[in-house]
Amino acid sequence: MPNAARLGLFYAALFIGSGASSPNAGVWFRSHGLSGVAIGLILAAPALGRAFTGPVVALWADGFKLRRTPLTLLGIGVTVCYVGLAFGRSFWAWAGLWFLAQSLFLNLSPLADVIALRRARAEGFNYGWPRGIGSAAFVVANVGSGMMLRWAPPASLLVWITVCAALATLAARWLLPPDPVHEAGHTLPGRERWRGIGALLRDPTFMLAVISVGLIQASHGFYYGFSVLVWKAQGLGSDVCGLLWGFAVAAEVAFLWLLEPWRRRVGPERLVLIGGVGALVRWTCLAFSPPLWLLFPIQALHALTFTATFVGSLQLVERLAPPASASAAQTLNSVLSGGFLIGFTTMASGKLFDAVGARGYLAMTGVAALGLVGAACLSLLQRGRNVAALGDRA
Repeated sequence: MPNAARLGLFYAALFIGSGASSPNAGVWFRSHGLSGVAIGLILAAPALGRAFTGPVVALWADGFKLRRTPLTLLGIGVTVCYVGLAFGRSFWAWAGLWFLAQSLFLNLSPLADVIALRRARAEGFNYGWPRGIGSAAFVVANVGSGMMLRWAPPASLLVWITVCAALATLAARWLLPPDPVHEAGHTLPGRERWRGIGALLRDPTFMLAVISVGLIQASHGFYYGFSVLVWKAQGLGSDVCGLLWGFAVAAEVAFLWLLEPWRRRVGPERLVLIGGVGALVRWTCLAFSPPLWLLFPIQALHALTFTATFVGSLQLVERLAPPASASAAQTLNSVLSGGFLIGFTTMASGKLFDAVGARGYLAMTGVAALGLVGAACLSLLQRGRNVAALGDRA
């Protein structure tokens, strides 16, 4: 089986679980009597903790000989934590287990991206194809879990994500190629790995890139945590909410599979700019509770707000980071975009939802605007470097 297909199946196993949990985790916690503030705290804690857990896991992963080994071990940990959630009986038990599960789970995708990007470059396939298979699985999970929750109790969601975590563990071990962490097949001592991540943190261009991307992605915090609850309050059913989420990710898949030539022409800096503009439009529109027929085109903007920003960030990080620090660089990018910054917006979203409902999206518009300013500065900086390089050649 070609490696592109193997990677696609791994991403599918990974995202068919998160496709069910991302829109519905709040519903599961709500069914156990938790308030919006409590749910926001639980959902935000793993993301906030990634400022510490992300770099630690990345450095730990770089200590193995094969890149797939830490992914397998992380998958086992996620599965065990999900099983533990079934036996939780208090806020603190659920919060602790969810924190551990998501702290491990959120590192699986960036570590897999390192493998996929390098294989795509070496074997000549489009990274968007295997990643798009994962996104398609995410759509299936969005729609399927929404339909399931129309007739099944919220407890069925936990069964779904536990089984999928176990499948992702098996896929990591048996589908991912045995790529070495370091080309010579050796392992670096911990001191060398810490030195590499320190150099990244001191690089102003790298940090501007990941913070700008992180702010645009963090503006999804209210959407990820409370969009389903907002739509339910407007009278939409779980199945319709699942369709709306699925439609957004279908737009993501279309971007990954069909727009590769355009993406190459645009370049990563402009992709991030386009994503920031899309976020301003999307969150402002959702803040005013548009009718169902308008929600679908608004959801299509996910192709820009998430996907264009995400793909642009992967390319920027790969370009700006040395090969020896690839895992650490992608994890730092993920720590900010899917972790630390989104943790703050998710935590704030709980209070916003309780206080103003859908109007909470306007705060996300402000966060996206900050990211857009940073992306504009990065684009100007890169343009200046290109002009200087042309001058040197002349």
